[in-house]
Amino acid sequence: MDYFVYCRDRPGVMELRWELAEAHWSFMDRYAETMIARGPTLTPDGEAATGSAHIVGLPDAAAARTFAFEEPNYRAGVYDDVLIRRFTNTLGRTMWEFPGGREGLLIIAHDPATAAMPGELVAAEDRDRLIACGPLLSDDGTQWLGTAIMAELPDRSAAEAMMARAPVRYATVEVHPWRFGGRPAA
Repeated sequence: MDYFVYCRDRPGVMELRWELAEAHWSFMDRYAETMIARGPTLTPDGEAATGSAHIVGLPDAAAARTFAFEEPNYRAGVYDDVLIRRFTNTLGRTMWEFPGGREGLLIIAHDPATAAMPGELVAAEDRDRLIACGPLLSDDGTQWLGTAIMAELPDRSAAEAMMARAPVRYATVEVHPWRFGGRPAA
């Protein structure tokens, strides 16, 4: 099973984040084989992190909670809020298989206007921009709670236009600058 985990930073924790970088990367190395996507969300200027998003294959909801709450940044108090949802990888690939760039936007759409999930979560014309995409589900996988999208898009207005073309509306839509995460290249 795949899980989407989004952790929102507390204000003023960037220095602590940097201090914990190696511990965070070492923790994530344990999940490298099942990681679908990962990376920080950023301030609009891209200068500071505002959160951390991961899509990872794990055996069950208990393992997803362990992944989220044993992570060094969480344990040290970096995160203010943690969202954990079961996820279906509709693209069937990892972010490293995406042929485009290495940054864009994370879109988290909550509370779809319909209980029935459409066959496609985005319009056909937007599929080539998708780095990762899938429905957010309840722990047992029976209830559709929203959608998570990592997309190569330049700004909020492009994300809003993409979501306007999507076959379903949501109660709320978050848009965060995002980039590929992981250990920096040596």
